[in-house]
Amino acid sequence: MKNSPPLDHAHLHARIAALAEIGAVEGGGCARLALTDEDKAGRDLVVSWMRAQGLAIHVDAIGNVFAIRAGRESGAPVMTGSHVDTVRTGGRFDGNLGVLAGLEACRALDAAGIVTRHPLCVAFFTNEEGARFQPDMMGSLVHAGGLSLEEALAATDGAGIAVGDELDRIGYRGTMAPGTIRPRAFVELHIEQGPVLEDSAVTIGAVTGVQGISWHEFTIGGVSAHAGTTPMRLRHDAGYVAAEIATFTRRLTREIGGTQVGTVGVVELRPNLINVIANQARLTVDLRNTDETNLREAEARLFAFVDATVAAEGCTVAVRKLARFEPVDFPPDMIARVERLAIARGRSVMRLPSGAGHDAQMLARLCPTAMIFVPSVKGLSHNVAEFTTPADIEAGADILLDLLLELAEA
Repeated sequence: MKNSPPLDHAHLHARIAALAEIGAVEGGGCARLALTDEDKAGRDLVVSWMRAQGLAIHVDAIGNVFAIRAGRESGAPVMTGSHVDTVRTGGRFDGNLGVLAGLEACRALDAAGIVTRHPLCVAFFTNEEGARFQPDMMGSLVHAGGLSLEEALAATDGAGIAVGDELDRIGYRGTMAPGTIRPRAFVELHIEQGPVLEDSAVTIGAVTGVQGISWHEFTIGGVSAHAGTTPMRLRHDAGYVAAEIATFTRRLTREIGGTQVGTVGVVELRPNLINVIANQARLTVDLRNTDETNLREAEARLFAFVDATVAAEGCTVAVRKLARFEPVDFPPDMIARVERLAIARGRSVMRLPSGAGHDAQMLARLCPTAMIFVPSVKGLSHNVAEFTTPADIEAGADILLDLLLELAEA
């Protein structure tokens, strides 16, 4: 394998900072919800950098963007990338690092006059976060064939606005059929978004896979009544049912143990008045586990508890599945490549699973896939205070370049 050329770390830091100015929020974070004006501006900036580097740009019908650097041979490219959309209180590194480090790797190869055997492709995928439209990882899921284009385009946000209409509005509904560019391998550099690497004083994470994800929305129907005059035994309190579900979710994670986690992230009550029993409660439950059998057990126990609690309170329930993905294991040889290259660079490295969902778990359906993690200070992410040190960013970007070059010369 050719030795990797030096990567321009200062240029990478400058681009991360420039992209973070779009949708900037107080505290240093970003708000670029998928397909908003802020997302369009972020996309436009990144595409302008791709064009300036002479990359061939392709946009598919779900708005995924692919920038290809030609190789000595034609054919399937080695792909890298991530996403540029954020949650409403996002940081500047989540997703963005993987895209911009991929572009920087191409710049380094250009500067050294290296043309790889296989093409390289830097991609960013639509609506990875799922903060505005569900499911999350939407663009990569459509690309991998796990969600139809028609279903994705018809998905709506809380205001009833459809993905397809927003893609048209911001000018990113491309003409290329999703899945046209099928990679020979995919690598994603990402911040860990958790505390494990920092707690272990390790710089590089060789990601073993991505845990399974189950998102469900429960809408509980009750009866509004006076808070002072209605005896407890005669109530049909949707708010009480929601609270019971929330506390059960935490108890369930302790009982199953291991890697099981559970989160109630949204709770809305109606009419939301201090002296009125709630006639409706809407809440979401996010369950995750690295083991599919345990995740199925958690789901079954949750659904049984919801049904029993709703019945006992004399309420009703409507359930909507927002997302469901099985755990993904990355190929052992790809994990080993990350480890080997990290050691060759003199970096500490450990294997760990990803607790968050990533585009890489969708691309794993198509090709050998790897992820490289770098530490998140205090484990913070989806938080304006999200931070990864410059030294750790540089370490991860260097290893990304090494791995892309190795795969593209294979």
